[in-house]
Amino acid sequence: MKIGYKVWLDNNGKAFGDGPYELLSLVEKMISLHQAANQMGMSYSKAWRLIRTLEERLGFALLERKVGGQSGGGSHITPQARNLMKHYERFRKDVNTALEKIYLKHFGSVERKGWK
Repeated sequence: MKIGYKVWLDNNGKAFGDGPYELLSLVEKMISLHQAANQMGMSYSKAWRLIRTLEERLGFALLERKVGGQSGGGSHITPQARNLMKHYERFRKDVNTALEKIYLKHFGSVERKGWK
């Protein structure tokens, strides 16, 4: 048996969670919202709508977008997005640690006795 859970930040609706974190991480790596969305099996239009919704709920831009041209287009995460991601990573790690500790407190001894 193991613990399963989902956690996200809410601000008049889901404002940030694992999915947006993964999407922004891929944008940072690929310099492209389109390629990041593709990597996640998400349409570009859905990714674009998600980013706009999150930006509205968070109150700041997550991406700096550059329209194509000679050097091509692309997307970069903003400093605020990078800061949010850094704090979210720490938050998720602390949540995981706390929930594992609570799980072991309530179910650790039960598993050792063979109850499933």
